[in-house]
Amino acid sequence: MGTVMNHSHSVYIGIDVSGTALDVAIHDTTEHFRVDNEPRAIEQLVQRLIALNPTLIVLEATGKLELALLRALCEAGLPAVAVNPRQVRDFARATGTRAKTDRIDAFAIAHFAAVLKPDVRPLNDLQTEQLQALLLRRAQLIEMLVAEKARLERAHAAARDSLNEHIKWLKLQIKIADNDIDSFLRSSPAWRQKEDLLRSVPGIGPGAAATLIAFMPQLGSLNRREIAALTGVAPFNSDSGKHIGKRRIRGGRAVVRRALYMACVPALRFNPTIRAFYDRLRKAGKPFKVAITACIRKLVVTLNAMVRNATHWSPPLN
Repeated sequence: MGTVMNHSHSVYIGIDVSGTALDVAIHDTTEHFRVDNEPRAIEQLVQRLIALNPTLIVLEATGKLELALLRALCEAGLPAVAVNPRQVRDFARATGTRAKTDRIDAFAIAHFAAVLKPDVRPLNDLQTEQLQALLLRRAQLIEMLVAEKARLERAHAAARDSLNEHIKWLKLQIKIADNDIDSFLRSSPAWRQKEDLLRSVPGIGPGAAATLIAFMPQLGSLNRREIAALTGVAPFNSDSGKHIGKRRIRGGRAVVRRALYMACVPALRFNPTIRAFYDRLRKAGKPFKVAITACIRKLVVTLNAMVRNATHWSPPLN
């Protein structure tokens, strides 16, 4: 590695992450270097960055490729955060960056860090990461089961035995995954208490409760607008001059939004508050997609208040 000069002013660093390499750029300089994305190189990189005393290090959340680096940075006490790649791309376009290489991306991330200064968030602990992994694996098994069932409907007779055997095996694996997730949740008194509270709401089953615990640890610590935005169900305006555009949702945590959508389906039958809210929107002429999104928003806002106040759901008085 070459030597990077020390800085007396604020130092913002962007890191573009790939499966094999880490491209590092320092904002307001031409300094850029690349290291391998492997444990020994990451350890050396961390020591190099410590010497720079950075104000903020930003990398994109690339789907687990960044986790080893992010953990190493945070364990070393460095201010590091992974952000949504779409935010960086939108920022780069807004600032006139059209070309795309690993080096350019690293400088774009560093510029993003210097201008927007995203908050540094604590890493998930090991238990939470394990719970997330179990839930993601269960989702993969369900996806495979749906695909195999679809194949079975149009399969030749010669392939049916194989498909039926695989479907049977997948159902067994999903049952095992459910038991593993339940046992894992029950091993933590704090999680057990939160799960019992969440499941007191009609419509929130074990899957939705586990997903909220694993992927929405901020539940109960944010205000209603913040929790809706984090879920991805806060409406954004699309107005210009006299034109009033449709309100749209974007961003947020898709895995949480999907779980809450699945929770809203039984909630429309068994939760009188959600059912009445949905009926009122539909009678007002709102299409299904708008109404169900509003129900998800109402549900997550309700859950947020319950967790904050440590109170179970209570049905409305007639």
